[in-house]
Amino acid sequence: MKKILVTGGAGFIGSEFVRQIARRGDTVMVLDALTYAGDKARLSAVKGQVSFKKVDICNASMVFKMVKNFRPDSIVHFAAETHVDRSIKDGQVFLQTNIMGTQTMLEAARLLGVARLVHISTDEVYGDVARGSSAEDAPFRPNSPYSVSKAAADLLVSSYFRTYGLPVNIVRASNNYGPWQFPEKLIPVVIYKALHNLKVPVYARGLNVREWLHVADCARGIIAVMEKGAFGAAYNIGSGIHRRNIEVVKAVLQLTGRPGSLIEYVADRPGHDFRYSINCARIQKELGWRPQVDLDTGLAETVAWYKANQGWLDRKTGQAR
Repeated sequence: MKKILVTGGAGFIGSEFVRQIARRGDTVMVLDALTYAGDKARLSAVKGQVSFKKVDICNASMVFKMVKNFRPDSIVHFAAETHVDRSIKDGQVFLQTNIMGTQTMLEAARLLGVARLVHISTDEVYGDVARGSSAEDAPFRPNSPYSVSKAAADLLVSSYFRTYGLPVNIVRASNNYGPWQFPEKLIPVVIYKALHNLKVPVYARGLNVREWLHVADCARGIIAVMEKGAFGAAYNIGSGIHRRNIEVVKAVLQLTGRPGSLIEYVADRPGHDFRYSINCARIQKELGWRPQVDLDTGLAETVAWYKANQGWLDRKTGQAR
């Protein structure tokens, strides 16, 4: 049994990670600022098994106090601003939280001798991948304020390993989906619109390609990195399942029993990356991780969850506006 401190543990991916490690008996503390994208309801299934503190990771004195008092074996750092469209409208909070907040966590881990810090990043740091897949040593080509902030944080994490010998890992995951995702991302937005018979906006012609990973598989991969990752190493976590956005939209509409006529093509996002694809050979070879949820099954289960929890979806959609 380990003591694990999780930043952003009330977020989408972070909460799935917390649920998995809490159920196996680890002692868990969650630090989360509970911005619009955070929700303690995501932790209801493990209520009583997890301690929670409302903390902004940019508050260095509070972070230091929490880490010092809890004395975790590992810190897993999810806390971040994540939505590309929001970063295009106003990138300042992304730079503050994603870069300076990460530096705060690194300093606390360094000064208090934490045995491992796992930083959660994104495949978007690699930018467009016209052909093939990006391995962990591929050059960074971030193309939005969000992905730039994550790339900068990755470099900062790596610098703490090289300069201070801080035992760190970086995880770069592909597009996650599943229950509890805030409805500003593609799949929950489409589900909400479909359930209310509203027009479903699709950028350009929907030909952009993404690699879709179920959130439960992502969390299992992060656990593998936390337990067995080589210090200083980055690990890609992806599914190998690539789909055009329009294919995903049509699949969701079919699962909700809604017609394709709801699709409405809209002006493309500025600087929109066309294709993401990551090479996951390292985590498969070194740590033995493999994705378990295929996209058809995962989408069906996700749509069923949102139908059963439509009240939560409706409330969150109101907050997203």
